[in-house]
Order: sequence, then structure tokens, then C-alpha cells
Amino acid sequence: MQQNITREKHKFKNSNGETLAALLEKPAGKVKAVALFAHCFTCSKNIGVAGRISHTLAAKGFAVLRFDFTGLGNSEGDFANTNFSSNIEDLISAAQYLQKIGLPVDLLIGHSLGGAAVLAAAHEIDTGKAVVTVGAPYEPAHVSRLFVNRRQEIETTGAAEVELAGRHFTIKQQFIDDITQQNQQQRIATLRKALLVMHAPLDEIVSIDNASGIFQAAKHPKSFISLDNADHLLTDPIDANYVAEAIAAWSERYVAQLQQSSHTEETIVLAGNEVLVQETGDSFLTNAIITDNHRLIADEPLSVGGNNLGPDPYQYLLAALGACTSMTLRLYAKHKGLNINQIGVKLGHQKIHAQDCEECETETGKLDQITRELFIDGELTDAQRQRLVEIADKCPVHKTLKSEINIRTNLATE
Repeated sequence: MQQNITREKHKFKNSNGETLAALLEKPAGKVKAVALFAHCFTCSKNIGVAGRISHTLAAKGFAVLRFDFTGLGNSEGDFANTNFSSNIEDLISAAQYLQKIGLPVDLLIGHSLGGAAVLAAAHEIDTGKAVVTVGAPYEPAHVSRLFVNRRQEIETTGAAEVELAGRHFTIKQQFIDDITQQNQQQRIATLRKALLVMHAPLDEIVSIDNASGIFQAAKHPKSFISLDNADHLLTDPIDANYVAEAIAAWSERYVAQLQQSSHTEETIVLAGNEVLVQETGDSFLTNAIITDNHRLIADEPLSVGGNNLGPDPYQYLLAALGACTSMTLRLYAKHKGLNINQIGVKLGHQKIHAQDCEECETETGKLDQITRELFIDGELTDAQRQRLVEIADKCPVHKTLKSEINIRTNLATE
């Protein structure tokens, strides 16, 4: 059964500090698995095949991130200075970003040269369980055929402008040197991840023998699916949807089932007022925070033995109080018809000596102190602003933290 889909714009830095633009499509409910999609040579995240495959997978429960490689689409950088190796680095940066936001990559999907790139990058993305190539070349150097008539100029002058799919790009000698030095056969042979090779026998851009080379070089588990009479760019939506459907079905064995066996939240039913916190197994202190509709990540800083993949528990505590405060103020402002443009809440937590707190009942030892600063942009009188400070103290989370809390702990029964 298909699910409702959310579509989010994201940005992350590559290894050179340049900002890359990305789109994340995912189901509104529970995420079955996380996929990272790599587009074709000189394409962008918005090319039809990437959008259709991502959308169909999202409808089937996958979170899919697709992004513009450096110098393409909406990403920063100069395409002329990029190469196959930089594409690999961009993919690794994208995977690190997904890990940071609590969506570690399970599945890597690459179309055309993007397929060659995911085969290479997979070695550096430990969380990835499976790789899918669609119309991918066996050797990255295959793309040099697109500008073979300019090779002599590139070798003589160091660069040349070439026309690809109606657009002009500068290709430098360093790009050619890089693609010819890639040992793709060794990478494929040592992939150690499940592999699905998808290719059209009549592909006029990347011939079917490339798929044969990839498949023969790979070790099991590996699979091959013929795309019949599809063209290289899968311009017919039926072909792109078929690819996505096949990926979803094939990956169940390698991705979704592995998640189900390693993440208990797949089998625990949560009510709207319940939260499950569980170790992800990806690193020492990293925990997944799962609600009935959302998944977050918690970790500790590197300085205390964590991997800094998410906020620490106290930051989540502050976030809960801050969010509750902001929402409470907004509801009050709406009820009173106050002209407020934006509300911000800055919070901090520290341990202080009880003797330094005049209004506290505790007189000895240390106690927790939370500071809260309100930023309210609006046309308000001093009296109205002071009233908002009083209302902040009435938010439900504030009242919970200030009241007696009874926490009961017990072991779950089988």
C-alpha cells in the first residue's frame, strides 16, 4: 500500500566546504529503508528518471536523498574542476549528512555514471547494505566517448568546451586523467554488498556489455534485471516506475528485513504519547528516538566518547521546553490578537551551587539550572511583553519540569 510523501529541501557541505543542494523524499509515516541516489553525468537531481524513481520508492516506504553533484544544478562549485573522484567524495559527504540527521544509508542507487560512482563510494559507506546500478558503465572512462572529437584539443590546451545534451561544459585534462586511473574492476570484485544490475539491452548510450562486465566482476549476492526496450534516460515514466518497483521488491531481502531484525521499533507498536529510544548499533552511544510518526537521533559529543551524530539528551530536554514555550506563546498571541511576527527561545543548562540560588528550596550541594531567553519580534507594549514572560512559565512542559515527577521503571516482558 502506498503512503503519503513528504518532500524536503536540504543542503550539506562537500569535502571542500562547498554547499550541495539536495531533495529528500520520504513517507509521512515509518521509514522502511534509506536510499541515496546518484544522477547521471552532467545531469542534476531534477532529471526525470531521478525524480520518478525517488518518488515511487518514497511511496513504498523508502526515504530517498538525491542531490546535485558539485558544479551542477543548484550546488556550488565549478564543474570544470570536478572529476569522478570528486563525485565519490560528494556521495560520501551525502551519506555522512544523512547519518547526521538520523537517516543512515541502507541502499545506494546510481544511474549511468552515477552507478559507477555508487559502486566506488559503497566501500566508504559502512551502513550501506546493497547497491543498485541502472544503465551504468563498467569503466568510468566510458564517458570520454561523449567528447572523443575534442580529446586532441583537451590534450593540447589542457581543456576544451564540449556540448552534452544541448548544454556546454568545460572538460579539463585532469578529468580524463582521473577517469582513466580508476580501478573499477577491483572495486566491484571486493564490493561485499548485495548488488542489483539493471540495464536495457537496446541502450544506445551505455551498451549492454557494460552490465555484463559489472555482473561478471561482482561476487554473490548479485542479480540482473533487463529493462527490455527502455532508453538510457528512462524517459518513459513506465520504465522509471518499473525500475523503482523492482528495486523496492529486490531490496526487501537485503535492506528492509535487516532493519527489521536489528531495530526493535519495527515490531513495537507505539501510541501517540509513547516514545521508543533504542541503540542503532551504528556507533557506541548513538540512539534512535522513535515516535509513532517520526525518527530522530541522539548521541554524545566526541569529547565524552560519542560520535556527535545528534543532539545529546539534555539538548533534547531543552528543545522540548523551548518548543513548548514557543507554541504556548504563539497560541496566547493568537487568542489575544497580538501582532507578533516571530518567536524565538534560547535555552541553556548547567549545574550550579544551591547556595548561589536565592529562590531555590535546596540549600546544599548542586542543582540544575535552565536559563530561557525569549526573542519576540512584534509591535508590543512593555506590559504585553512582560505578560508573555509570565505565559512562558505556563507551558505544559515547564509545569511538568517544575512539578513532582513520578518515573516508574520495569523490564519489558516477552
